[in-house]
Amino acid sequence: MSFKKAPKISCEDCKSRGRSLFGVLCSHEVAQISDAKSCTNYKKGQVLFHEGTRPLGVFCINNGKVKVYRLGADGKEQIMKITKEGDVLGYKAMIGEETYPVTAETLEDCTICFVPKNDFLSLLTDNPNFNKKLLQAVCQEIGVMSEKLTNLAQKSVRERLAITLLMLKDTYGIDGDKEPVEINLTREDLANIVGTATETLIRLLHDFKEENYISTKGRKIKVEDVKGLVRAAGLY
Repeated sequence: MSFKKAPKISCEDCKSRGRSLFGVLCSHEVAQISDAKSCTNYKKGQVLFHEGTRPLGVFCINNGKVKVYRLGADGKEQIMKITKEGDVLGYKAMIGEETYPVTAETLEDCTICFVPKNDFLSLLTDNPNFNKKLLQAVCQEIGVMSEKLTNLAQKSVRERLAITLLMLKDTYGIDGDKEPVEINLTREDLANIVGTATETLIRLLHDFKEENYISTKGRKIKVEDVKGLVRAAGLY
């Protein structure tokens, strides 16, 4: 599957930059990254990088959603996270000089920028604020993964689904949204995030609909009752 180069998006004008690692850069550093990067339009289902390959730089999502997963022994996807606009992918493996431990695949049509390795690493050398921001991002991600592992071990499938829907509501939402947020994922992908069979997931979604926690239209899910999901998740 071929990739289509996109017109270069100026980092200075990028609406996602303020939410990304690059939000702490000064103007001349922003200009340097903008000159060094390339931009690509990806179709839904295209892979940014495969587990086991070596990173040559980092990917910054300008628009769209990407799933990050690894394959289990049974060949099923174990989805680690869903990323959105402003998220940067691939920096941990690149800094650690390791191969990618995961695969990243688009969930919808996306525009994604690629920053070469040397240009990214020079920011770590020259900008202490960027270094600090990166360290905070790594620590936050480790904390999220630790919490997810705890939830997998201690929560029921119903509770895990409720937690997942609450997390995805934030991923698919926009700051200041007052309307219910639509979560647009296949049932298989959602089941892989929760760690359950698709049939079990569909049954639990039906239960949540009956309890008026969510509504559905096709594969889209709207969270209608946040407090109800919080109770279902055992977080109250």
